[in-house]
Amino acid sequence: QVQLVESGGGLVQAGGSLRLSCAASGRTFSSYAMGWFRQAPGKERDFVATISRSGGGTSYADSVKGRFTISRDNAKNTVYLQMNSLKPEDTAVYYCAADPRGTFRRGVSGYDYWGQGTQVTVSS
Repeated sequence: QVQLVESGGGLVQAGGSLRLSCAASGRTFSSYAMGWFRQAPGKERDFVATISRSGGGTSYADSVKGRFTISRDNAKNTVYLQMNSLKPEDTAVYYCAADPRGTFRRGVSGYDYWGQGTQVTVSS
């Protein structure tokens, strides 16, 4: 089992940047594919980005492609989400998630472990 703790959220103006971090407990972090998801009020939790176990493979939602970058540091048990050119529609609670099967999925159901979320608010 792994515990995930997100940080780095906050309030930023449109066009600005934020870097989210997700720290994982345990010694098996490198065996998990990791993902970032987001959920706006009244909406479903949506896929944002995922990264393979080694970090060599990444995949993004079309809405963030070219603006967001997912990365990981297995030595630090941490996954990151660098968010640039932020838009008001990026406002949501952002969650990181771990997939112990390492299957590099986009669906919520592919992830067994979730953090508590961090709020990102982008003002216009």
